[in-house]
Amino acid sequence: MSLGKVARSLVRPARGVLRPSALNRSYAAVAEARAVLEKELDGIRAAGTWKVERIITSKQGRKINVDGSRSNILNFCANNYLGLSSHPEVVQAGIDALKTHGAGLSSVRFICGTQDLHKDLEQKLAEFHEREDCILYASCFDANAGLFEVMLGPEDAVLSDELNHASIIDGIRLCRANRLRYKHMDLSDLENKLKESQSSRMRLIVTDGVFSMDGDVAPLSGICDLADQYGAMVFIDECHATGFLGPRGRGTDELLGVMDRVHIINSTLGKALGGAAGGYTVGPKPLIDLLRQRSRPYLFSNSLPPPVVGCAMRAVELLLASNEISQSMTAKTMRFRNKMTQAGFTIGGSAHPICPVMLGDARLASLMAEDMLKLGVYVIGFSFPVVPKGKARIRVQISAAHTDEDIDHCVDAFIQTGRKHGVVS
Repeated sequence: MSLGKVARSLVRPARGVLRPSALNRSYAAVAEARAVLEKELDGIRAAGTWKVERIITSKQGRKINVDGSRSNILNFCANNYLGLSSHPEVVQAGIDALKTHGAGLSSVRFICGTQDLHKDLEQKLAEFHEREDCILYASCFDANAGLFEVMLGPEDAVLSDELNHASIIDGIRLCRANRLRYKHMDLSDLENKLKESQSSRMRLIVTDGVFSMDGDVAPLSGICDLADQYGAMVFIDECHATGFLGPRGRGTDELLGVMDRVHIINSTLGKALGGAAGGYTVGPKPLIDLLRQRSRPYLFSNSLPPPVVGCAMRAVELLLASNEISQSMTAKTMRFRNKMTQAGFTIGGSAHPICPVMLGDARLASLMAEDMLKLGVYVIGFSFPVVPKGKARIRVQISAAHTDEDIDHCVDAFIQTGRKHGVVS
């Protein structure tokens, strides 16, 4: 190598190392991006929609401990509908599964991640819903992300309620079907969309069984009638119904007498069924078989950990054996709804354990939730983008674990806080 080349090599940056000028541009780009992000965050704070994550220092249950607050706070904000998150038998089942099957599989299902526990739980869930087969996912978000792309092609159509859960919306975006959105629970508009899509090979009507922000129940009887009339299939997301709606807790389809007319159900293990994690699809066996072959969240996500499967298994077994827990919900739900309405609050939905206390203003919802915590009741203000702008609320959720005294304490705290902020007189 000539002396000139040696000299040039000494001042030339090594491959992959930025020159000073390029480094300065990189720093400037990062600083500019940081400024954009900080401005967005400032806007969230100014709008009063900043979400603070409270830290719970106890197990999930009827009463919890919250960091920086007093102990034994009544929890009216969890999806722990049946109180099974800390049920002794459910917890013990998780411990037993941990000992016999380990902490995790370190793999996806089709490689070396399927255990007998997974197959047993899938069989029990299919039995519970009275469907042919079941496939487990890491979450119901994954179940919704993995279904529509596999099932529907460009020659098909999907008709979705405009207020369906975000995971349904995202899942539908992944598929290539003709996408039609109908007005919330509006059967007339749904019929119009069915007429528009008459030439499609398959049509799938998609709705939440229970809409989680409002606690309103989809008109499944009318939806199924339209499906029969126009040759469509029906899908429901049952995350806020499985385990406690219907005479045996099977869900919205049982509640409304259409179990044999709803074709596909997605639901979760993370709410009433033990509260840990995981989701699933139940439906026709050919569909479940196809999902095992092509559903990307299933193929590329680690298997559910054995302790989670064990907990969910015991929760399902308890519900298969008895409907006593689920049947305790109705009276407790109506106790809260009636007392709050009598006090002057506006409660969304109807007869569901999700009881949205409608306030409208995001900042008001946040302030009232903080004041409720000081009175020993854990609730959270919900605002945009979780709910539409101008529809802020505190979403109260009743659990089978709550006593009548707990519910009355919660109502009294709402009345005291509502008077402070001028919501009720």
